[in-house]
Amino acid sequence: MFANRTEAGHMLAQALAAYGTGGARADQNAIVLGIPRGGVVVAAEVAHALSLPLDVVVATKVSMPANPEYAVGAVAPDGEVLANPVSGVLADEVRRLAGPAHAKSAHELAMFRAGLAPMDLEGHTAIVVDDGLATGLTALAAVQYLRRVGADEIVLAVPVAAPSAVRALTPYVDELVVLDASPGFSAVGQFYSSFGQTQDAEVLALLGQAAGRTIL
Repeated sequence: MFANRTEAGHMLAQALAAYGTGGARADQNAIVLGIPRGGVVVAAEVAHALSLPLDVVVATKVSMPANPEYAVGAVAPDGEVLANPVSGVLADEVRRLAGPAHAKSAHELAMFRAGLAPMDLEGHTAIVVDDGLATGLTALAAVQYLRRVGADEIVLAVPVAAPSAVRALTPYVDELVVLDASPGFSAVGQFYSSFGQTQDAEVLALLGQAAGRTIL
């Protein structure tokens, strides 16, 4: 059980210590990328603890209109749509349903970047961080996007994940770091004492602090 996302990030940083200053893999020039919103809180702690740059990678869920909590797909930052293979919804239909997710993704990219261009990942290791994986669909969309833009190596790091998500995502990354993949998983929030919704202002403050400027 993690007290909150900050504590989870601190513990995750310990598992990723090899990528920090003086670590065995420090020469891979890693960049930490948080998936908004809660993932950025965890990622900021990892980046700070390891003295690594922090960026954001926006991946947005495509919801079924009749059940907004259910993800039938995800939209990557470059607009690519990933269909959920177990949803039973065909890829063409997922693309048709993706309009609101495209709009949300564009809005979040503009807001969280605040005029900053994405960091150049060529020749770098991308450490993708979220606060947990249930289906893992948005994380997969983010990972596939980072492959397309030239990340040299991709590490997916989360405090907690469903065992099914671990199995699904392992083939797509060079390394998967999970602190807790308990068989009794039912939701990410069950592993946190405090798991309130992360606000945009907090994400902006963390990204601004890492960039050395105020973007609020």
